[in-house]
Formats: sequence, structure tokens, C-alpha cells
Amino acid sequence: MSITIGERRVDAHDDQTVLEALLRAGVWMPNSCNQGTCGTCKLRVVAGEVDHRDSPLDTLTPDERAAGLALACQARPCGDTEVALRGEAGNRTTHPLRDLVATVVAIEDVARDTRRILLGLDEPLVFSAGQYVELVVPRSGQRRQYSLANTAEDDKVLELHVRRVPGGAASDQWLFGTLAVGDRVAAIGPLGDFHVLDEDADGGEPMVLIGGGTGLAPLAGIVRTALARHPDREVLLYHGVRGVDDLYDGARWEELAATHPGFRFVPVLSEEQGTSHRTGFPTDAFVDDVPSARGWSGWLCGPPAMVEAGVKAFRRRRVAPRMVHREMFTPADDQES
Repeated sequence: MSITIGERRVDAHDDQTVLEALLRAGVWMPNSCNQGTCGTCKLRVVAGEVDHRDSPLDTLTPDERAAGLALACQARPCGDTEVALRGEAGNRTTHPLRDLVATVVAIEDVARDTRRILLGLDEPLVFSAGQYVELVVPRSGQRRQYSLANTAEDDKVLELHVRRVPGGAASDQWLFGTLAVGDRVAAIGPLGDFHVLDEDADGGEPMVLIGGGTGLAPLAGIVRTALARHPDREVLLYHGVRGVDDLYDGARWEELAATHPGFRFVPVLSEEQGTSHRTGFPTDAFVDDVPSARGWSGWLCGPPAMVEAGVKAFRRRRVAPRMVHREMFTPADDQES
């Protein structure tokens, strides 16, 4: 069967989602959570039928289904199908989605319930800094999403930051449990629209980035890419965590600040007093530090409440809506535990 979008027509295999079929063919589609919870990949079915499968009713309502809308990350075509993005042409290209095979080359506990895992790839992966991969959990076939802390040049060893969720099928039982150096891991990637702009579209504007917990991971690649392109640009990176034991990679940020005078790293603790660090919430710290961010780009990655607070903070400091980039973490392990 086939899927047509704009001027492109791609093959779709049995039980393959619309989103996966298009991304594997290198056709761009907006995508973020890929779990059916954010609605980013919502599109219109112009011709043919789709099976909505596990599309949540609060993300895709019965009225929207009746009107021909579908979630591309959940919907499977029932035959030849034509789809259209809402308000955008479907002829853009992206890095093709691939099946990956990797070997665990390092495991490091970097903070409380936080682990860095390095995966060596059999073949380099083409991606943009800020994107993520899905790991296939052994013996279950379930997939879990982890952002890449890499720049695009770091294309053979992927760096993942994993937070432990008690009882989680992936994090607790596997990545903090049985996983060992030398293990072979199946993955799929790259995915997600939370990533740096193409170099030609990067104007070198000041940037503010706010990450909660392991939401720091994609920001690491974005910051390093941004400063490599424009070494003198102003970049503020806020990391919000509960306490000192949750902070990590301080040496990385100190080194970056030493070579880039416009870069500043600000850790913010929400549940611990009496230290040399800022306390409260990183979004409030940004509002306190920056009287106006007109002309800046804003980047948010972390729990939904933090991202929503960040959007409001950016609005207060006059960051243009089109310059706001966001990625909410809604871990599947959290939903299961």
C-alpha cells in the first residue's frame, strides 16, 4: 500500500504507522512525543481510511476523527491513503528514520538516579542536535525515547541521559538493572522536531535554554552546536533539579564558559536550601536575570509543568512565539509505575 502527501508517494508496510512510513522515506512530518499524547503530528486524511489504534480520546476527539483527522504516530493506513498536513506543504525533507544496532560502550552514574549511557553504532547516524532515538526494550518489543546529548558531528557514539523511574520496565529493570557494557541494543532514529535550525537559517541570535532533570540532554547538543557556529553569541542555560545530588556535567559547562565568554550555566535547586546555588525554579530565575529577551530564541525541555511555566516566562520577556521551541517529557515508564 502507499501513502501520498503533497507531491510525494511512499510505500507503507503492514502495521506501520503513517508517521514511520513517511519518516523512513525522508519526508518531514511534525513529530514530538510519538506516543499520541501531544497532538503534534495531527493531520488530515484526504482519501482512504486509517485505523486509529491507541489514539487517546483526549488528544484526538471523536469529532476530530469524524472530521477526518488522525494522529500520524498512531494511525495505520488500511490501504492506499492520501494525507495532508494542516496548513503546511508536505514536501519538506528530513533525516531518514533508520533501524539502528548499537553496542553499549560505557555506563556511568552521573547524579542521583541519573545515568549516562554511551552506545557505539555499527554505522554513523545522520541527525540534528536535539533529536532523540527510541530504544527497543529486550523481550518486550516496547520502545522508550531518549534524547541525544550529541552534536551532529558525534555520529558514531550516542550519548543518552537516563533518569531512573522505580518499577519502570525500561529504566529501572533494564537500563539501571540488567544492562551491561558489551550488550547489543536495537534502536530507531532520529526522531523529533526539537533540534537546531539548519546552519543557513541560524542567525546567531541570543539563546535561553531551560532544562528540567534529564531535559538537559538535548540542550547539551544544541548549546555546543550553537556556540560552534557563532562563538561569541550570548547563551544562557538553566538546569532545574531538586537538589545538589541531581546536578551533573558541571565540568562540561565550566569548560564551555572558559572558551565562550557569552555562555553562562545556571543551576537552580527547587528543594534544597543553604548551598551556593540559586533556589526556586529555573523559569523564575530567567525572568529575574533578563529584563527583555526580544530577538532571542527560547528552548524548553522537561516535565510539562516546567515547559508550560517556561512558555509564560518567555512571553513575559518578549520572546516571539515563533522563536520558542519546546519538548515535554512524558515518560512511558512514569505511566506504568
